[in-house]
Amino acid sequence: MSSPVRDSGTSRSEGNTFETPAAGEEKRANRKNDGAPRYDSNDGAVVGEVKDHYGGGNKLGMIRTTLIFFTNQVGIGILSLPSVLHTIGLIPGIISIIAFGVLATYTAYILIQFWRKYPSIRDVVDVGRIMGGLPLEIIVGVAHVLNLALICASANVTLSIGLNTMTDHALCTVGFVGIPMVMCWLLCMPRSLSFAGWFGIPATISIFVAVLITIVALAVNGPNTGTSGYFSEAANQAVVMSLGPNPNATMHQKFESVLNVAFAYAGNQAFITVIAEMRDPSRDYPRAIVWLNVFAIPMYVIVACVVYSLAGQYVVSPALGSAPGVASKVAYGILFGTMLGSGLVFGHTAIKYMYNVVMDRVLRSRHQLMDNSVTSWSVWIGIGTAFWVVSFVLANAIPAFNSILAISSALFVTWFTFGMAAAQWIFINWGQQTANWRKMSLSVFNWFLVLASAFLTVFGLYTSISGLDQRVRDPDDALDVFTCADNSLF
Repeated sequence: MSSPVRDSGTSRSEGNTFETPAAGEEKRANRKNDGAPRYDSNDGAVVGEVKDHYGGGNKLGMIRTTLIFFTNQVGIGILSLPSVLHTIGLIPGIISIIAFGVLATYTAYILIQFWRKYPSIRDVVDVGRIMGGLPLEIIVGVAHVLNLALICASANVTLSIGLNTMTDHALCTVGFVGIPMVMCWLLCMPRSLSFAGWFGIPATISIFVAVLITIVALAVNGPNTGTSGYFSEAANQAVVMSLGPNPNATMHQKFESVLNVAFAYAGNQAFITVIAEMRDPSRDYPRAIVWLNVFAIPMYVIVACVVYSLAGQYVVSPALGSAPGVASKVAYGILFGTMLGSGLVFGHTAIKYMYNVVMDRVLRSRHQLMDNSVTSWSVWIGIGTAFWVVSFVLANAIPAFNSILAISSALFVTWFTFGMAAAQWIFINWGQQTANWRKMSLSVFNWFLVLASAFLTVFGLYTSISGLDQRVRDPDDALDVFTCADNSLF
C-alpha cells in the first residue's frame, strides 16, 4: 500500500511534476553553498544524514507514538512536583501543573502545523534553519546540545542523591556523580541506539513503581519527622499542607518551583524527531498528543497531591527521599536503571547530532559516517568523552536537584516547549495574523507566549542562579560546588 502523499509544495498530474513558486524557492535556497544541510524535496532526507528509524522507515502509528511521547516526557520532572506544592501552595501548584500542561498541549500541536508546511524537518535544529537560516540553526543546535547536557547532568545528580541515600553517604558526592557518569559514557559508546529501544517503557514503569513505593511507605509509616521540615520547620510536628504560597519560601524558591513545573513538560523538544518517523503524522500525531496529556496532567496532579498530603512540610526533592528508612533506598534502587536509561538516550542523541555535524560539515567525510574507520571512531569517542565531561562538570557545579532543573528550564525548556513553538506559529502565519478575529486572537496569544518565555528565561535564570549563589555562600548550608557533602540533604 502506498504511503500518504505529503504536502511538500509539489503537485503531480499525468506523470508530470509541476512546482509551485514556494517549492521552487525552497529548492533554490537549499542549493545555496552556505554549508547548511541539503534536503531532497521528495523524501525530506538530509544528504549524508545517519538515520535511526524506529524499526526502519516511517513505521510509527498513534499507539507507539503515544508510548514514546510518554516515556520521553514523564521522567525526572515528576519527582520535583510534591515539593513545588509545598513551596507555592497546594492550590496555586495544582493550577500551575494544569496550566502548563494545557499550554504544552497547544504548543505541541503547533509542531504538526509547522511540519505540514515543511515536511522535510527532522529535528528542532532544522526548524531553526528554516526560520532563521544558518545563524539560527547554529544557535538552536548549540542550545539543543547544552539542554541535553543539562538533562544528563540532572539525571546524574538524581543518581548521586540516590547513591548517597542507599549507602548512607559512603562516598564523596563528587565520586557518586562520577560513577554513573562513567557508566553513561560507556553506554553511549556504541554508535547505534537501536539496542537501547527497550529502555523506554520499563523505564517509565520503574518511575511509577518507585513513586508507588514512596506513597505506600508514607501512608503506612508517615514521613521522617525527626528532622526539620523542607523550610526548616520544627521537627516532630503534625503533618500540615499549605493551601497558598508558603511564607517561609523566598521569591527565588517560588519562581524556581514554577520553572520546575515547566521542566515536567520538557518532552516537546524531541517531538519533531518522532514526527519524522510516523506513518501518518497529520492524523495520528494530534491524537497522540491528546492521549499523552490526558494521562500525564492528571497523573502529575495526583502524584504531587498524594505525596504532599502524606509528607506535608517534611517532603523532600526528589520526592523519593520523602519515604522513610528502607523504602526510600528501595525506591532509589528501582529508579537507578531509569536514570541510566535517560542518560543513555539523551546523551546518545546529543553525541549523534554533534558527530553528524563534525563528520559532514567540518571533516567533509559524510561517506565515512557509517564506516568503522579510525577517523569515525575517533570522532565519536572524542565527542562522547567531551560531552560527558561537560555533563559531569555541570552536575558538580549545580549539585542541588531543584536548582539544576530550574536553570535548565529557564535557559532552554521554556523556549523549546513554549517560546519556539509560538514563534513557529507566527512564522507560518506571517502576513495573515490580522486576517480575521481568530487569527488576531491566536496572534496575540502566541506573541504573549514568546514574550513570556523571554521573561521566564531572563528572570528565571537570574533568580535560579542568585538563589544558588546565596546557598553556596551561606556557611550554614552544606551546598557547594564539587562538594563531598551529602546532597540528599540539600
